[in-house]
Amino acid sequence: MVTERKAITRAAGVVGFWTVLSRVLGFVRDMVIARFMGAGLGADAFFVAFRIPNLLRRLFAEGALSAAFIPTYVETLQRHGRDEAGKLARRIFTLSAIILLVVTLLGILACPWIVRVIAPGFFQDPEKFDLTVCLTRIMFPYIFFISLVALASGVLNSMGHFAAPAAAPVILNICMIGSVLFTTTSLNTSPSHALAWGVVIAGFLQLLLQFPFLRREDISFKPSFDFNNPALIRIGKLFVPAALGGAVYQVNVMIGTILASLLQPGGVSWLYYADRLVELPLGIFAIALGTAVLPSMSRLADSGDMRGLTQSVAFSLRLIGFFTIPASVGLIVLREPVVATLFQRGKFTFIDTQATAYALLWYTVGLWAFSGLKVVTQAFFSLKDTRTPVKVSLLAVVTNLAGGLILMVPMEQGGLALATSLAAALNVAILFIILVRRLGTFPSKDFVLSLIRISAASAVMSIPLFYGRALGEWNTGSNVQNLLVLSGCISAGLFTFALVSVLLGSPEVKALRKLLSTQSRE
Repeated sequence: MVTERKAITRAAGVVGFWTVLSRVLGFVRDMVIARFMGAGLGADAFFVAFRIPNLLRRLFAEGALSAAFIPTYVETLQRHGRDEAGKLARRIFTLSAIILLVVTLLGILACPWIVRVIAPGFFQDPEKFDLTVCLTRIMFPYIFFISLVALASGVLNSMGHFAAPAAAPVILNICMIGSVLFTTTSLNTSPSHALAWGVVIAGFLQLLLQFPFLRREDISFKPSFDFNNPALIRIGKLFVPAALGGAVYQVNVMIGTILASLLQPGGVSWLYYADRLVELPLGIFAIALGTAVLPSMSRLADSGDMRGLTQSVAFSLRLIGFFTIPASVGLIVLREPVVATLFQRGKFTFIDTQATAYALLWYTVGLWAFSGLKVVTQAFFSLKDTRTPVKVSLLAVVTNLAGGLILMVPMEQGGLALATSLAAALNVAILFIILVRRLGTFPSKDFVLSLIRISAASAVMSIPLFYGRALGEWNTGSNVQNLLVLSGCISAGLFTFALVSVLLGSPEVKALRKLLSTQSRE
């Protein structure tokens, strides 16, 4: 069990490192987008168009392929060896490529109808609607490439290799930044079209990145059309429910985008920028840990070690809480300074800053739920149960839609963000209760004490943040003074949280310290 904990934490650290780099570049990307596009027509059109392949990526790639493929692949690898597992990978790669090619072609043809469903409010503005359709068509092949990237990543993760898959998103951000800067300075092309082409090129390069590492593991994706295989059939049965269960957050965000298209111009962009800020801690900690923990959980579940699986779930949730609770407090207190410093320049105005910060507040309220959901659903996937997350996620989607329709009138984009947070909270609470009953036991006392320590340290951390933010002039946007003030607030907050956590004897601090000392000896 100690070995599995160490493996989970170390793998999460590798994924987290590359995710941090990707998120930093992602913020640079969003700063470039805000500089050249603001929250106007082109930005709204691009963000809606980008949502469509991004949603399919989460549904088919990160959600379904990972959840359905990794547990089956790990089982095949442990019981039948590398050769049989390699054959399974070739079969699923071939079948996935065929299906994805068909989906991509149909998607390109059906773009006008897809956009009408995703952004019904845009149909009243022919220019915005036509631009969104054009950008969606350009970017639709991205789903083909990135889904195959997810499949290759699942194989590498199962073999204990996490660096290359985690590094792939860095390429996306570099390509998008480069495409905008190059075309706006050298070519007579709109930033929105440049971004769309950058996304497609990035998808192709991300796929190419995986092949040298697959070859190093003696894994080939040479086409294999032998689809009559029991393991392949099991993956197929897990695929459809996993597509919904593993991507409920993105489905709920998409509902927010649909409803936001009915609000005033800029609503879609404000929600996008706020969502991007929430995805920083979500991506660094929750997604990184969820990616790292699934192979480990699958090994424990396949060997019948339910006690070990329970301990892994509890440890992962405590580790997520240790990072996301203070991150939530920090984002809530510093929401306007963060938005102003990162985005307020060029076409992005102080009005946009206030509107984005308002949405960010209500998204951040649900950060703990977005993060915990990743671990809890992975636990079900490791047990090869994808139906339960689907059933619960459907309830969450209905809750989000109903909440959005009710709250969008009095709260506008803030109401849509709050509805997404409430739906996620309901989703993770129900799944957690079912999971605990399934496992038969849970270290509740240690878990609750850990959350109390983390919450207390986060509360103390908020004190220097409240006083520090008053030193900035946030209506002036991004400048050296505001950057220094924000950096000082973040540094003081991190130091305070770390100090109080040590004084309170948080076990997560001891676990991270032990990991670092072990790695330094190695």
